[in-house]
Amino acid sequence: MSTTEQPKSKFAEFLASKKIDARRVRYASEALEKLQLEDRQIRWARKHKKAEASKAEGGEKKKARSGRPVTDRAMTAALSGKAISGPQKTRILRAVNHLLTQKKQEPVALNLLF
Repeated sequence: MSTTEQPKSKFAEFLASKKIDARRVRYASEALEKLQLEDRQIRWARKHKKAEASKAEGGEKKKARSGRPVTDRAMTAALSGKAISGPQKTRILRAVNHLLTQKKQEPVALNLLF
C-alpha cells in the first residue's frame, strides 16, 4: 500500500494508525499458528482416545493450534473491506495483538479491527 493511497477498511485504518505493516501481520501469524510438538501430541492423543483417560484423571483439556496461518488472500480481503471468515479474523487478531505486545501496546478486541 503506497503512502498516497487511502485506507479502504477499518482494518487498514487501524494498521495505518498503529504503523503496522500488513506483511508483518502475515509473518507473525505464520510463527504463531505453526504446529508445535505439544500440538501434535494433543492431536495424537485425541486420535487414539487417550484424551478420555486423561480427562477422567482430572487433566485439563488443551486445544491444539490450527496450523493454518493468515493467507495473502485473506489479508487482501481484510485490507480492502471484503468479507472474511470468523477463523481468519481470529488469526489476524491474534497476530495483530502479538505485534502490539511487541511494541509494548495494549492488545485490542476483534470489534476494533473489523
